[in-house]
Amino acid sequence: MHAVANTATVPAARSVRPSEMVIPTVDTGMPRRRLASLPTTFVDPELTQLRAMGARTDETEGELRDEYTEGNIRLQNIIEGDLESGVVMCLRFSSDGSLLAAGFSNGLIKIYSAEECQCLHALCCDDRMSVTSIRFCPSLHAQTPEKGHLLLATYASGHVRVWHYTSGTCLVSIDELRQKKDTSSSAFNVTGDKFVTVGADPQIFVYDSETRKRTNVLEATDCTDKMDGHRFRVYAVQFHPNDPNVFVSGGWDNTVQFWDVRERHAFRRLYGPHICGDALDIDPNYFHILTGSWHTDTPLQIWDFGTGEKIKDVPQDQMFGSLLYCAQWVGRESIACGGSLRNMAKLIDRGTLKTIGHLVNLPKGVYAMDNDHRDPQPVISAAASNKIYLLKQVD
Repeated sequence: MHAVANTATVPAARSVRPSEMVIPTVDTGMPRRRLASLPTTFVDPELTQLRAMGARTDETEGELRDEYTEGNIRLQNIIEGDLESGVVMCLRFSSDGSLLAAGFSNGLIKIYSAEECQCLHALCCDDRMSVTSIRFCPSLHAQTPEKGHLLLATYASGHVRVWHYTSGTCLVSIDELRQKKDTSSSAFNVTGDKFVTVGADPQIFVYDSETRKRTNVLEATDCTDKMDGHRFRVYAVQFHPNDPNVFVSGGWDNTVQFWDVRERHAFRRLYGPHICGDALDIDPNYFHILTGSWHTDTPLQIWDFGTGEKIKDVPQDQMFGSLLYCAQWVGRESIACGGSLRNMAKLIDRGTLKTIGHLVNLPKGVYAMDNDHRDPQPVISAAASNKIYLLKQVD
């Protein structure tokens, strides 16, 4: 018998006033752009007294150096949060690219204007556990302002919360009652009427977006020799761009599982990716799956959604390879990824599979990335420590 989620409507949240591995300097032949060339560095003025919790810090301490870019990528701006807010654990642009939400390791969520890099809204809750994922709720059926401006957030405490971010009100808080706590990620389907959550245990929960009630629990069979579901922690989930019932998930068991929300068990799987963050994406043009793995041997791979067969491995850079926490498609022509070991974010040409730009010498590993999906050259956000870097490809 599965535990039933504890769903409660909570009062409005109180308002909040809106070291590490060094990368050796290597001559890559790419043009280098120092941060000194930036017109402005935006510093977040908000100060909070919240205690940082849940941050993953697996890099070693060392001398800090300035970040810089190489190749066909330009660093437009930096949003620097106060150290009391902790590490940036997740990022998400709104559907129109005008807003950028950041979740911190102390449970704080800040929503910025993507153009001016100003903090517009700040959301916090009492448990102060790390924010693990953020999704702007689709507003396809929003008839009133109260039904729009909604944000879905998951937390290391095992909670899922729906925020009305313009008023700072938490509308619903769901304790998922996972055996190991820690809800890791979430995703909405293309029609916006369903969302799923994944976490520290192998079960996947399906919810109705309107009622916020759990409608199904997806999991593997009890027979351990049949891999029709996950066996360990799940870190990433992504719905098919066109099918509202089908999605994929990945995590620590070195599989990507294919699911239908109407069926209890996975109907297909592929083997290999060891996913430890938001490193699973589906291209809406060709329906290719991109996976990023936390290992050094071919961490970036491309797969066919229809068959589950691998299309190709993206060659690992000899000088600038990383253990990947995040990876995603950027438009029709590029791939963005970031990670640790060598704390960096990079942009890869989809046709040649060659790296065309880096952001390097970051203070910590890159745990979060997103792009605004604006053609032809989307803005890419990448987070390391308490900083958010806004990047754009240049010719």
